[in-house]
Amino acid sequence: MIRAPEASRSNALHAGAWWLWALGLAVAASRTTNPLLLGLIVAVAGYVVAARRTDAPWARSYGAFVKLGLFVVALRVVFSVVLGSAIPGTYELFTLPEVPVPDWAQGVRIGGRVTAEQVVFAVYDGAKLATLLICVGAANALANPARLLKSLPGALYEVGVAVVVAMTFAPNMVADVMRLRTARRLRGRPTGGVRAVLQVGLPVLEGALERSISVAASMDARGYGRTAQVDPAVRRTTNVLTLGGLLGVCAGSYGLLAAEGAGYGLPLLVAGLCAALAGLRLGGHRAARTRYRPDTWGVRAWLVAGSGVAVAALMIGANTYAYEALHPGVVPLVAPELPVWPALSILVGLVPAFVAPVPVPVPDPASPTASAPVPDPASRAVPPSTTRPVPPSASKESS
Repeated sequence: MIRAPEASRSNALHAGAWWLWALGLAVAASRTTNPLLLGLIVAVAGYVVAARRTDAPWARSYGAFVKLGLFVVALRVVFSVVLGSAIPGTYELFTLPEVPVPDWAQGVRIGGRVTAEQVVFAVYDGAKLATLLICVGAANALANPARLLKSLPGALYEVGVAVVVAMTFAPNMVADVMRLRTARRLRGRPTGGVRAVLQVGLPVLEGALERSISVAASMDARGYGRTAQVDPAVRRTTNVLTLGGLLGVCAGSYGLLAAEGAGYGLPLLVAGLCAALAGLRLGGHRAARTRYRPDTWGVRAWLVAGSGVAVAALMIGANTYAYEALHPGVVPLVAPELPVWPALSILVGLVPAFVAPVPVPVPDPASPTASAPVPDPASRAVPPSTTRPVPPSASKESS
């Protein structure tokens, strides 16, 4: 059995493995609307994040994605109640005043009859989207964006820098807000209300501007945007392979996510990935840069990424024998059931919690355990004061 060691610079898990694991869970979530299975996927992602996230600023973004998911569910229910739904129902909850619409807006309803079936359908649909967002939040909380940037091919380096800067903006802003609110609390100032938000907003924007200037200076010092000369034929071949591969990946991904495209989705996705990788390989010749201590893809990275791919594959296969359990109906309204084999398939996603390196907690300087050791009380005893004799010469000069 492989035991997880303490994380260090030499055995740190590849950032791409975390993203493959999270995307596997997201694909599994897209194949079901069963709220019990969706809740199980969220529980698996949350457990892995709680067990393997670090104390870095980006690791705190998981809670924000959970709140965003809950907001998405609530917003989906509100839209269904206000704008109506095409789902027929027999259990009427209440009736809203219906607003008349012009003739050119026929088919749009504002207000009217609200049934339990349409509310439940909206909850199922919103929970599916919320689970997708939470899986992406798990990848953001676990993967180091700087290390992910180092692992990108040379052709995507410039785009990767822009994406990483955009991804780290929100976690750094959250850290600045928490730091400023803590400082205000220590000074006895209020941390809630409109006035407090306005007083905190200016330092946060100032810190974001200073960080942007420092990032721009470091990018310029590292030669960002400078390219090498390549043959025009190689450049055209690279563009064709990359563009065609990305189109194939998009079409294959849509086929995997859509219920009617499972037959052509996987072959098209594989062909697109091969073409895109070939194009990126050729495009890497124009990026004149080196890598210092590149991350390695070891056995633990294969296990983490493989667990996510296995969850996605098992859930796609589960649609062939347990479709009704994975997509519970709302007309007639029935309680969802937890299918055994799909639930066990989702539990495979817990593998990273046991094989990924364990992060070493950073001691808090303000905690008593992290402070310096208290010296022996006997060593703090003040020695008795002694009076030194004054030389005669000094007394004469003073007189």
